Amino acid sequence: MPTAISGLTTMRVGGPARAFAVASTSDELVSLVRDADASGTPVLLVGGGSNLVVSDDGFDGLVVKVETSGVRVDGDSMWVAAGERWDGVVARSLDEGLAGLEALSGIPGLSGATPVQNVGAYGTVTSDVLESLTVYDRETGETSVWGPERCGFGLHRQSVFKHSTRYVILDTTMRLRRSGSSDPVRYAGLADRLGVTIGDTVAAKDVREAVLDLRRQKGMVLDASDHDTWSVGSFFLNPVLAEVPSSASRAPQYPDPSGIKIHAAWLIQNAGFAHGYGTEFGNGTAALSTKHVLAITNRGGATTADVMALASHIRDGVEAEFGITLVPECDLVGCSLA
Repeated sequence: MPTAISGLTTMRVGGPARAFAVASTSDELVSLVRDADASGTPVLLVGGGSNLVVSDDGFDGLVVKVETSGVRVDGDSMWVAAGERWDGVVARSLDEGLAGLEALSGIPGLSGATPVQNVGAYGTVTSDVLESLTVYDRETGETSVWGPERCGFGLHRQSVFKHSTRYVILDTTMRLRRSGSSDPVRYAGLADRLGVTIGDTVAAKDVREAVLDLRRQKGMVLDASDHDTWSVGSFFLNPVLAEVPSSASRAPQYPDPSGIKIHAAWLIQNAGFAHGYGTEFGNGTAALSTKHVLAITNRGGATTADVMALASHIRDGVEAEFGITLVPECDLVGCSLA
């Protein structure tokens, strides 16, 4: 019986995979990808499925579930297999007396996915701590170790991995700090939660607990019993504009090297889409989170088509109100906004 991709993603939508395999080691992962490439079979690598939406038609190729494992600590360096659960890696780093990852607590998905989007939260991004990574090149058939300078990390969660399937990340090594103290707190909401001012340092484990609390309040910590977490997190990117239109002048704005960044959540809410919006739209199976308007959620029984319809409706509403087009942040495979 075909494997349903819906069971492999946090949004819990998506049709069947034509073929399915699990990679438990890096060698297995490389072998599966190499053999599929040799036979001309399309490949979709799935980690935690926390940033992935696949068509209701499924994937006409090989879906490989990455389940490689292993963590090694050497001084202030931490080597991690791509298939390790990211939040477990953060917890392990703190247990080992290493600081630097605490602000990235609670992010779903696997370790190997973090360089793809240069994952960041609460003032910390992956490129801040990445020392090296092992990469399989599907074009050359070679495996090599890269430094972060080869990854093309840039603005808006970009990397050479984001828009190309040529490279497969097998493991990462992070350079951390042997300390019980956090990095300086850079995010106002986090500083408020900790009762400190921006720039202060506190116990790294306290930062982790505060971040987890903040993410839970937004429905951003996975919980099978909470439909607000049946999502890909933030569905839309925060737009970066050369000039903010007068209609959006009240939106929170931040300087960005490419222009001015404004909050997609503000645009969505002020275009008339409130928390929980969507239960009255379509068949009501897809809706905005009741906690966080940037998250489109599966309320139970949603299809990819339901999610795309709601996302298109919200994008169009924001564009009509402000003249700004929101762009999906997640990976869409075989589907798109109308």
